[in-house]
Amino acid sequence: MEWRFYCRRHRELNLTIVRVIVWQFLVGSVLATGLWGVFGKVVGYSAFLGCLAAVIPNAFLALRLVVPRRDPGAGALVGAAWIGEIGKLALTVLIFTLVFTLVRPLSAAALFAAFITTQLVTFSGLLMRDEQDTSNSNGS
Repeated sequence: MEWRFYCRRHRELNLTIVRVIVWQFLVGSVLATGLWGVFGKVVGYSAFLGCLAAVIPNAFLALRLVVPRRDPGAGALVGAAWIGEIGKLALTVLIFTLVFTLVRPLSAAALFAAFITTQLVTFSGLLMRDEQDTSNSNGS
């Protein structure tokens, strides 16, 4: 019974992670499209690049945490999280470096606004969990 509970919770957690990544991309894309329509092409693609600068590293971290490991223990999960966070930071620096060196013209304000907005979508993951996940399950 305990194993089935773990498997169900693991699937729900994976689904929540995927939902957050998809919502990040959708919010960033809608923001970029809106900015493109209001302020023009440069602001629009700058915002979309800011969205990608947030979504791609977050997807890498999510993949590191979700992919099954040979060792299902806590130590392996912590190791995967460390590698995921280091990779996320490296990817973020790489993407911003590439954008600032290769993309001309660029709206830095739109780039960072979309990056920050897309990152804030991560907090919505707390709202996407099922009601059972937040209830007290110790029998009291």
